[in-house]
Parts: sequence; C-alpha cells; structure tokens
Amino acid sequence: MSAYDAGELRRLFAEEARAERPDLAQLCLLVGAAADPELDEAGLDAAQAELDRLAGEVPYRPGAPGAWAEALRELLGERYGFGGSAADYQRLESSLLHRVLVRRRGLPILLSVVWVEVARRAGAPVHGVALPGHFVVGFGPAGDPQRQVLVDPFDGGRVLSGGDAELLVAGATGARLEPSMLVPAEPLSVVMRILNNIRSWAAARPERSDVGLWAVELSLLVPSHPARLRYEKGALLVQRGDFLGGAAELEEYASLVEVVDEPAAAKVRQQAQAARAMLN
Repeated sequence: MSAYDAGELRRLFAEEARAERPDLAQLCLLVGAAADPELDEAGLDAAQAELDRLAGEVPYRPGAPGAWAEALRELLGERYGFGGSAADYQRLESSLLHRVLVRRRGLPILLSVVWVEVARRAGAPVHGVALPGHFVVGFGPAGDPQRQVLVDPFDGGRVLSGGDAELLVAGATGARLEPSMLVPAEPLSVVMRILNNIRSWAAARPERSDVGLWAVELSLLVPSHPARLRYEKGALLVQRGDFLGGAAELEEYASLVEVVDEPAAAKVRQQAQAARAMLN
C-alpha cells in the first residue's frame, strides 16, 4: 500500500491522532503515505523540512494580522505560486500534502494547511477556518471579526472582506455567515475533512475503491468518528470481493445502531447475510 508497512502506517496515524496536540502536517503526510507507494519516512521528513524552509523566508514578525496576511500572500501566493483552480478538484494529488508542496496546486483545505503550517512556524497568530464548502485561513484573534483577517489560499492568498466571506458561504450553502463558522479548525477536524474529500473523490470513481477503503480505514482511527464509517467500510469490502470481511463490518455496524434504530439494523444484517451468500 505504501513504502510503510500498512499496519505500521495505521499505528503511526492512530498514535498521532490520539496525541495530546496532534501534528496537523504529520497527519496529512501520513494520509499521503497511504496514497503514494513512493513516500517513505525520508519523504515525510523532506516535506516537513520544506515547510520549515518556507517559514524561514517569511519576514521577521511582520506585525499586525493584516501584515502577516500580506507577507504570506507575497511569499506563497506570488513568489512560489501556490494556488488552485477547478481542475485541481479532479486530482487525488490535490488532497496530498507532499504533492501539493511539489506542485504548488491543491484543494482549498490543503493549500490552507500549507499557509497555516508555514505561518505558524514563522510565529504568526494563524488558524484554519472551515467555512462551509470552502476552507480559508485566519490571522489574528479567532472569532473577532473586527481584528481577524481572512485569506483565501486557493486564490493565491487574497485577503477576504466580510462581504467576500459571506459570498463564499452563501455560494456553498445558501446560508448566512455566522460567527460560529469563524472559529479555529482543530487538526483532527481538518484531517477528517481531507479524508472526506478523498472518500468523495473515490466514490465517484468505482475503479478506485482501493482509495476509498484506505481513506475510510484511516478515518476510523480518528477519535469520535461517525459510526456510519463502519458501514461504508463494510460496503467497500463487499464491493472489492471480501464478502466475509464486509459482512463482519456490516454486522458490527448493525450492532451499533440497533439501540436507536432497530429497522435500520435489520436491513444492514440482511445486507451482511446477502454478502455471505455471494460465497456460494
């Protein structure tokens, strides 16, 4: 599956996900190791070193949040050309941090990870902001619209006005921008959103069920994951011909949901039975 042994990779991911202060970059790189058979420990170290190198090029303590935002825009957006386009949504590598660092192209959330990790290393007051449908970066006090400066790494680090952020949210959901949407995104929620994107990418490409399977397996290692992921894993195993393994996962999910929804659990058990019957 990768340069890492599959079991070792999952152990490292689970260990980092359960750490007191999970390392966002390391978690993203371990996701990349699940996808890329060429990515080994040296490759992970090289990617971390590239983030350090970029941070070393940020001017020393630019000052106010707006100055930090401008400094990162000039460095990452202008000098190095990090950004995205509609075509990037069709590429799996747009969700892999080590590839984004090389290509300087990616999805909004991966580009935001680059911005946050570089800025954090440089000493900036920075955080990710998980707006519905579009991930951005905030500089300055979180949740304070008067002092917080939002930037869009997908658009080269363009500084967003309040109206810009409202348009992004309205365009994605039709809803209004709420203060609760501007709180810092925690590392585990960021990684789960990345894995959700990968699962969606794979679901649209049935021939890449292998990608969907490792993405859901990593998701299951994140604390407080949705129980529905176990059903998804079971369905993927059945799709890939592992009827016994898939049936076992489906029955495990049924046992989890029967307390709140017995009819749903019964349907899932029927699916498990049907999977086992496919062995005959």
